[in-house]
Amino acid sequence: MALSARLLALRGSPFLYKLPPYLSALCVLVGIGWILLLPLNEYSRQTYVSENAILPGQVHTYFGGSEHNIFRAFRQEVYALSQQPEDARQAGILKILADSGLKTASQPYAYQVAGESINGTNVYGIVQGPRADATEAMILLAAWRNFDDQINYSGVALALTLARYFSRWSIWSKDIILLIPSDSTYGPLAWVDAYHSISIPPTSSRNISALPLKAGALQAAVALDYPAGPWGQRFSSLDILYDGLNGALPNLDLLNTAVSIASGQMGIACTLHDHATHSDSYRDRLSVLASGLATQSLGHATGPHSAFIPYHVDAITLKTVGDGWHDEMSLGRVTESVFRSINNLLEHLHQSFFFYILLNANRFVSVGNYLPAAMVLAGSFTTSALGLWVLSGRDDVLVAPLAGGLAKQKVEMETVKLGGDMALVPKRSVQTIERELFVPALLLLGVHILGYIPLWLMTSLNRETLALGLHLTTAVSLILPISLATTIRLTRSQAQILQSLSLILLGALLATLATLNFSLALVIGLLASPLAFVRRSSSSLLTAAQALSLAITSPPVAVYAFQRVFYPAAGLEKLLLELAKGWSAQGVWLLWVAWGVWWPAWVVGGVVVGSGVMSARR
Repeated sequence: MALSARLLALRGSPFLYKLPPYLSALCVLVGIGWILLLPLNEYSRQTYVSENAILPGQVHTYFGGSEHNIFRAFRQEVYALSQQPEDARQAGILKILADSGLKTASQPYAYQVAGESINGTNVYGIVQGPRADATEAMILLAAWRNFDDQINYSGVALALTLARYFSRWSIWSKDIILLIPSDSTYGPLAWVDAYHSISIPPTSSRNISALPLKAGALQAAVALDYPAGPWGQRFSSLDILYDGLNGALPNLDLLNTAVSIASGQMGIACTLHDHATHSDSYRDRLSVLASGLATQSLGHATGPHSAFIPYHVDAITLKTVGDGWHDEMSLGRVTESVFRSINNLLEHLHQSFFFYILLNANRFVSVGNYLPAAMVLAGSFTTSALGLWVLSGRDDVLVAPLAGGLAKQKVEMETVKLGGDMALVPKRSVQTIERELFVPALLLLGVHILGYIPLWLMTSLNRETLALGLHLTTAVSLILPISLATTIRLTRSQAQILQSLSLILLGALLATLATLNFSLALVIGLLASPLAFVRRSSSSLLTAAQALSLAITSPPVAVYAFQRVFYPAAGLEKLLLELAKGWSAQGVWLLWVAWGVWWPAWVVGGVVVGSGVMSARR
């Protein structure tokens, strides 16, 4: 008995073979628990300005007085231009900019997405800094239509007023670009793409004109979202939008500067993610954290600023919310002070964090505190993969007891001697079988290639047929795993190798993604977590339960659930159109991760479960 125990320890205890699923479950629970700990004071801290040269709120702002009358006049002009055709509107804005002493230019652009055309023209002007050498520039944005498709009357009027006001000052050491795009998403995207390119060749999906006028390297951008109509409306607070494309974030110093000036100098409350009230309680902090994770995981633009961040141009949007006692002059002074702070910089913002999670306007979680949550989740897949890899090299004689029974076939025994002890053990239990990698590796490669078919369908079909494409993808996705399992009869070892390779690839991709877009990696890791626990089984009941859990957590079903829960009024077609626009026009990674990373791993999980049914029938 002593020898048998020692041999068992040498070859691996059955308990150790059963351990990986429990370790994976522990990793998932630890990852979720880690996120729930982040709102606590011990894991977060107060925001602070790292760059000493930025000096937020240390200057006296002069915007006011007669500028208020000029703003009102511009607002009436903007209202009048809104009643004109688009060409007349653009010509009117260009004339206002030219009369204010700016160099002016325009840029037409066009995108083709899901059979729809997105056309517009960006109008912009440049205030040349008296102390500038045309090597650096700041951007003031005011989209003609804001992110809610409202005409940005007061925002555009305030931007025009500020441009006229800035052009009369001799303090600027950087050029100032005033940009008025037609919309809040594609106009800024077309402009910043062209700004950083010599020329953009036209393609079937986009046609962007080159910029006839440029300045220096872009240092920062501030967008104004103030849709109050021609008679104005006061506001109660500023909602600061900061999320960029694919979860990219601006340097935290820019956001801290805006908050410090607005709340500290001007007495304007600052909020995040439309959370109008925030008591700084655990619940409110967790709510803002969840909103940030959701927004960043989607990766779509949240305002005019979003297009600039992937080009390492720190950008934010100041959005007026509520009905209070602050007016356009308050917002103008905040904007002036922010620009004067940026003007103080001798180099690009770099001192503070680029990776963070905000809990409110004055509290954040640094990357070192939140990143382990996604890494532990990715580790759950790697742990299961390693366990399956070890099992794939063991013979059925040793693996059978792990399923709750012994092998029924006659077992050939062998006498093993260790020191002065001897024992009789199954001959094949002390041997490692040769792993057959060709079929599992080829199947895994094929499934990943197939993932580009639904990706193409969801981004290339016309708007009217996108929903039909999703229905077709859902039906094929539910049928494909059992079809592959029926066609390719995998052995137990091959099924374990296939699942092991799939999970280790999924874990590696999610761990890599977590360093680029933590929120997307975390969300996909949670949704795909059942894949770490499904196994090949000859039990019909267990197989049915696993198949049901996989069907419920499949990527197509997740799209339906997302639309029902978060966008019930928009409709499925509208959601799919926005996802297609995100991939085709904005370069958002979400669809690629869903169909190119998660979906293949899900199909492999279904094939493994289906192979158990096929083995039971043999």
